Amino acid sequence: MELISQHAKRIMEGCKERARQAGLRFEDETLEYVVTNRDMLELGPKVMIPTLYDYWVQEVEVLREQGRYELYPSNPYETVINTRPPISYYNDNNPDWLNVMIFYHVIGHIDFFQNNLFFRHTWDYDFAARALADKRLIAKLRSEKGRWVDYVIEFARTIDNLVGYFDLLAESGQQAGQQKPSLLDFYFDVFLQSGNRVTVSSFAREIERYNRLVREHPEDGELRFLKSITEKHTELESLYNRSLKESKHIGRTDLLQFLMEYSPFLHHEKNRWMLMVLEVIRSTSLYFQPQIRTKILNEGWASYWHDTLFLEDDRIRGHEVDYAIVNAKVTSMPRVGLNPYALGMRLFHYLEEQADKGRTGLEYFQTRDREARRVFDRSTGQGRDTIFHIRENYCDSMFINSFIDQDFVDLHRLFVVGKRLNKERMTWQYYVKSRKAADYKAMVADGLYHPPRVEVTVAENNALVLNHVFEGKPLLRDFIQGVLLGVEFLWGGEVHLYTNVPIPMKASRDSSGQPKEETPKRTISWKRFRYTMKERTLSRTIAE
Repeated sequence: MELISQHAKRIMEGCKERARQAGLRFEDETLEYVVTNRDMLELGPKVMIPTLYDYWVQEVEVLREQGRYELYPSNPYETVINTRPPISYYNDNNPDWLNVMIFYHVIGHIDFFQNNLFFRHTWDYDFAARALADKRLIAKLRSEKGRWVDYVIEFARTIDNLVGYFDLLAESGQQAGQQKPSLLDFYFDVFLQSGNRVTVSSFAREIERYNRLVREHPEDGELRFLKSITEKHTELESLYNRSLKESKHIGRTDLLQFLMEYSPFLHHEKNRWMLMVLEVIRSTSLYFQPQIRTKILNEGWASYWHDTLFLEDDRIRGHEVDYAIVNAKVTSMPRVGLNPYALGMRLFHYLEEQADKGRTGLEYFQTRDREARRVFDRSTGQGRDTIFHIRENYCDSMFINSFIDQDFVDLHRLFVVGKRLNKERMTWQYYVKSRKAADYKAMVADGLYHPPRVEVTVAENNALVLNHVFEGKPLLRDFIQGVLLGVEFLWGGEVHLYTNVPIPMKASRDSSGQPKEETPKRTISWKRFRYTMKERTLSRTIAE
């Protein structure tokens, strides 16, 4: 692995200038490396971050990818990682014209990383340097603690999807001092409104009294008000402190952080080193969360710009056919399955055209005539501004649910594929199940990253309670025992998991015992169960 040549670097800088002229915004400094396919195979398990901590699973992944490469050789074009400065990797046998296309694609990714709000918590630090420090820490701990480090890593990685990503995102947009309610907030928002303490008119008078004191005494009006209410309600401060303590335990969804803060086992003097390992796993997971949640949007944005900018670049001359072949491999829309590059790019083109023609307002949506909708054009010129707004403020779930409509599905002749067994030939048959936008949208949304929501509390007997907020999808039962075993180790005591389990029900039959339908369908009912892991033994009971 080595830096790209000065010739290729000049090409990259030229692409940056043209990208900025088109409206993309990104920092000047970038690092580009030339790598071989073997380098790619070794970096892949580390998510292309060479400084990521070492772990035995990565070595297994390398062996698996090497075997796959021998059977199905492939030539990856590029990879870019979101760090400061951004680092990108390019195959060592790319010609100049292909590098121009790839550079535009990479610049689209960099623009997305540095402007999309879901990456906000990654803007202010260099993750590659942070990962190197974490790698050295893990290596040092291995030299002292041996295999126990890998046990802790494995236990932590079983729950590293249960991190408070959205809590962190909300905190990164807050100013200091806004992360917990003040005593004044508690007084008005909780204390006065609980237990029928005051009427609506009394509540309004209390607010007016506060405002009057602040107006009459700008320097210490709020302190005078707080003094008066604490003298009148002597229990106020104790209730406030109790609410802060309880809020730390109730409804928490970041299991790793909860264990780090409240696990009695981890806070024993001899086990405190495990906290450092858990922090590495958690911070790494939080770094990758926005990338997992913006796959379609991110790849679609980069593909949109490599397609737009390269077609306008004079360096495409003589390579139009070559470009068409490469671009088709990357952005072709499959009839079965999903290509995030293709779907995202086409959706951006579609939205730009819709906004340019004014098809985003009430007038267009109230137009029922099919021909009138087809020729509807208000020439607003707002297309580019619209897609830049989407790039800044949306993630995949918002992108898909907001903008896939019937016009888009009809334009690209999209459909949902069904699968059935041909009993005569004993083969699977694929067929067009639906061409409705709602069904296609549901199919895409069903494939998006959506970790389970698990709320964490502590029972009176100090058992850790994990409450799975059921959203229509069960937990994978094959992994429950292993995950709870690891959580029990990290907590140092028994663990309870409440979750919904599907219970198949037999098809209804008539009085003669025959099915009421020619093709009886088995329905599913859901029951709440409690899994208990105690002394490395798993048990299951019906929850009351």
